[in-house]
Amino acid sequence: MTVQKIPGLIGYVAPLSAAPGGVLEFKLSSQGDRPVTARALRLICCDPNPDGPGIKAEAADFGLAERYPAFEQQAHVGSCAFGSIPELGAFATVKVDLTVMPTLRSDTVQTLFSLQNADGTVGVSVVIRDAVLCLRKLDADLVVDLGVGLSVGRWSRLEMSFDSAGVSVAVSGDPKDGADRRNARFSHVTSRMLTGADHICLAARWRGYPEHVFNGSLENPSLSATRWGTSVSAWQAIASWNFGGDARETWVDDEEGKGIRLSLINMPTRAVRSSAWSGGIQDWKQAPHEYAAIRFHGDDLSDCGWETTIRIEVPAGMRSGVYGLEIDNGVGKDTIPFYVTPAEGTVRQRIVFLAPTFTYMAYANFARGNFAGELAGRVAAWKAYPHNPDEVGAYGYSTYSRHPDGSGVTLSSRLRPILTMRPQYLTYFDPKGSGMRHFPADSHLTDWLEEKGFAFDVLTDEDLDREGLTALSPYDVVLTGTHPEYHTRRTMEALIAYREAGGNLMYLGGNGFYWKIGRNHDLPHLIEVRRAEGGMRVWASQPGEYYNQLDGEYGGLWRRNGIPPQKVAGVGFTAEGAFEGSYYRRTAGSYRDDLAFLFEGMEPGERIGDFGLSGGGAAGFEIDQAAADLGTPDFATVIAASEGHGPSFHTTFEELLLPGVFDGTPREHGGISANIVYGKSETGGGLFAVGSITFCGSLSHNKYDNNVSRLLENCLRRFLADG
Repeated sequence: MTVQKIPGLIGYVAPLSAAPGGVLEFKLSSQGDRPVTARALRLICCDPNPDGPGIKAEAADFGLAERYPAFEQQAHVGSCAFGSIPELGAFATVKVDLTVMPTLRSDTVQTLFSLQNADGTVGVSVVIRDAVLCLRKLDADLVVDLGVGLSVGRWSRLEMSFDSAGVSVAVSGDPKDGADRRNARFSHVTSRMLTGADHICLAARWRGYPEHVFNGSLENPSLSATRWGTSVSAWQAIASWNFGGDARETWVDDEEGKGIRLSLINMPTRAVRSSAWSGGIQDWKQAPHEYAAIRFHGDDLSDCGWETTIRIEVPAGMRSGVYGLEIDNGVGKDTIPFYVTPAEGTVRQRIVFLAPTFTYMAYANFARGNFAGELAGRVAAWKAYPHNPDEVGAYGYSTYSRHPDGSGVTLSSRLRPILTMRPQYLTYFDPKGSGMRHFPADSHLTDWLEEKGFAFDVLTDEDLDREGLTALSPYDVVLTGTHPEYHTRRTMEALIAYREAGGNLMYLGGNGFYWKIGRNHDLPHLIEVRRAEGGMRVWASQPGEYYNQLDGEYGGLWRRNGIPPQKVAGVGFTAEGAFEGSYYRRTAGSYRDDLAFLFEGMEPGERIGDFGLSGGGAAGFEIDQAAADLGTPDFATVIAASEGHGPSFHTTFEELLLPGVFDGTPREHGGISANIVYGKSETGGGLFAVGSITFCGSLSHNKYDNNVSRLLENCLRRFLADG
């Protein structure tokens, strides 16, 4: 895929949410250094479908100026390790030792290490091109082919020494692979060419940013030297870096104790297998020497590092909600979403919408390869958000993407433009609806709340992870978005504790509470996904690499980590298909007298939700079921189950032992079916779950007068009445 397009105006905000009195910093890149105009909007509906409710937004007064100076800022992708070292011109001989495993064969230059000055204009770098070692003289861009190759996908030990006569190269492969030692010596580059080199960059050349980045793993590099007039064997250790240290850190310390620390730029992947991995221990914390490697990629991006263009202090009294900063520089426009959360000590609304921002981050900039053709045509016709990761790849990709070497992307950051988290962003060409997911799709719910007159506050996943149960305690009802898939243990436990303490949880999506993510509160802009063992996944973590680097915890499905989705929301992921929706029918159990209020205004046998802006129906795409053996509470009743799903739908892998052999006890409303559950516990906590991603897309049908809208409203009003 060729990525060429750069938007004329783009940006991001840090952090994603703030309460009144808090500060939001918008970091913009404006083509041609054009100044920008800006206005703040409260975003209500973000669906551009002309057959839907339409785009809805209100101006919000954040005290913005008429115009702001702005300039073009670049996103530099690729990870490396960089730090200062003693000036190498003082030494007669300099030697670098490291173990290396390339993972991408390419005719473009990839740097193993660079011995350079601070800006990369002096010194030498050792690179590979088509897996063959080459030397590059930095002040002349002279490249010398050393004629020694490295095996792609295998470990090799590399020793390179620079003396006054030239450079010596020795490559030793793993003996168990039948590899031998290969030697070479060249006079093109000598130690005198290291004069002025007082920095080392591993996996890239440092030019104020990584350049010519290596794709692969490096293990425990060391740097040593001899001084002029001493024996060639009198090696003096300059530094030795243990890549098997604490994987949660963003630096690597010098084992020689000389304080030569390397900074890790753009967060390469740690907690990965090294050449010593035996398979006997799976947790990097228990055997650091078996995980003494760091994996670098040419497209890693943890922080664009852009300067702030517009700084906003959220005004006192600003209503909690979903907002956007609309910016314009004459050649491009952008709307950057952000959230205003309630101020501490203020009276809260009774309802809170929990924005699934961890899921937005997991899918951030997912290039699906589907933009050309019908989808692009629809985007143009509807004047929807024009930029798609299929065409704009400058800002990194999602945890559903793969790096250039084929390995899965495990880390995602919010400190970069996120194209997929924009109003009017279309994910699919949906012949029966709008084709929206995630951020814009969740506006189907916020629009419905506005239309029905329900006042609500907003919190994000990040707010909940930071504050825990305290964040939810003021509210009578918590509403989720359409796809709250990614969670930490703290957010999962907070939601359970909230409901068990008498709160009412309304899970209004599908495939929620599925993957466990890693976070480090010193790096709040990052999430991590290790796709361990099972689950519906586009790539799988390598055996032995199931423990997160950000927090050291085991990754994978929540089902394998002690909290199946059913324990939180009553239902859990069971099947998925194409982006299409069907309908529900009431179950026999729904006709109990105590449940009649849910169906007021509806005919007993009618189809529920055979319409909508998401796939044409309220039950579809990714669907969930109740399962007592996985934690669905005893008080929850399946009140409706979907039917009529097409042949594209299949049971999820974790549900099966063999094809057709299900893991767990039989389910009354099983098969390819979404379950709606309702119940109240003895403690007063309420639970309502719809088990479908497409449910909220049906709320606005027939000017909000339909049975999906009615069912949701009946339940919400009862929860509010119960208090």
